[in-house]
Amino acid sequence: MKNIDNAATNKISPFKKLTTEQEQLVNDIISFTKHHLTQNHPAIYTVYGDAGTGKSVILSQLFVRIQKEARTQQNSVLYHTNNYFLVNHPEILKVYKEIAGPIKELYKKDFARPTSLINQLDKQHQTIDVAVIDEAHLLLSKPDHYNNFYHDNQLVEIIKRAKIVIIVFDQYQVIRMKSLWTPERLQAITNQYPHKDYHLTHMFRMNASDDLVKWFNEFTNYKLTALPASARDHYDFRIYSDAEEMRKAIVQRNKEVGLSRILSTSGYPSTLDGGKHYIEEGRFKMPWDQYNYTVTPWAELPQ
Repeated sequence: MKNIDNAATNKISPFKKLTTEQEQLVNDIISFTKHHLTQNHPAIYTVYGDAGTGKSVILSQLFVRIQKEARTQQNSVLYHTNNYFLVNHPEILKVYKEIAGPIKELYKKDFARPTSLINQLDKQHQTIDVAVIDEAHLLLSKPDHYNNFYHDNQLVEIIKRAKIVIIVFDQYQVIRMKSLWTPERLQAITNQYPHKDYHLTHMFRMNASDDLVKWFNEFTNYKLTALPASARDHYDFRIYSDAEEMRKAIVQRNKEVGLSRILSTSGYPSTLDGGKHYIEEGRFKMPWDQYNYTVTPWAELPQ
């Protein structure tokens, strides 16, 4: 078995070797940024891609390059620019801040939640130069007073406060009504400004043949077909009638290789018991959607 580093930071490390396509994309975004930085209007670069197509790896390396030029290269148009990396997901934010630690050109304060940055800029009466946004499909598309966002749309507000906005977007990861996005809703905003789009299609997260990727896509679209022959040689695919037996098998697998986990959809029925949401299926009972107060990303916590 290949040695796999299961650390969350390794998944989006800025030290990963990029493919030719990824390297060209990073260079193109940098060129786009430099070209529009001196203009008197915002400009937007959108990278579209499904889960596992390398969007976050690209943004990670892109932001390191931007900040290196901003802080060390006096002959660059980026020198002394004020730039931020935004993600509306506390667990992913932890990973990025951990990555920033050993890189001298990156500061942990460069990474923020969108609402925090918007409110901070308004309080200080400031704007920024470049906003890099990971998981743009998680941006709020309506007010959320409980979380101190009092405007109508986070992307609109970020564009008002930045010269360049670089975003990655996956329409299949939209999970809540207060972050309701489609490509059309996104483009209704981005197409008002000078913009450029790029679509990533190559799958990196799964070591899978095209027919297996097709099988997964059909399965998520409610169509169940025969498992491809290629999957039977490299994947252990099981269907359980007892969720507790499944849990025990996954716990055992975690002892063997690490990072073996149980996932649940956001809409799975759950019960509130002492402040925790529990999912129960026969003998199986586990809490769902607890806030993680540790600095360790949730996926690395076996419990």
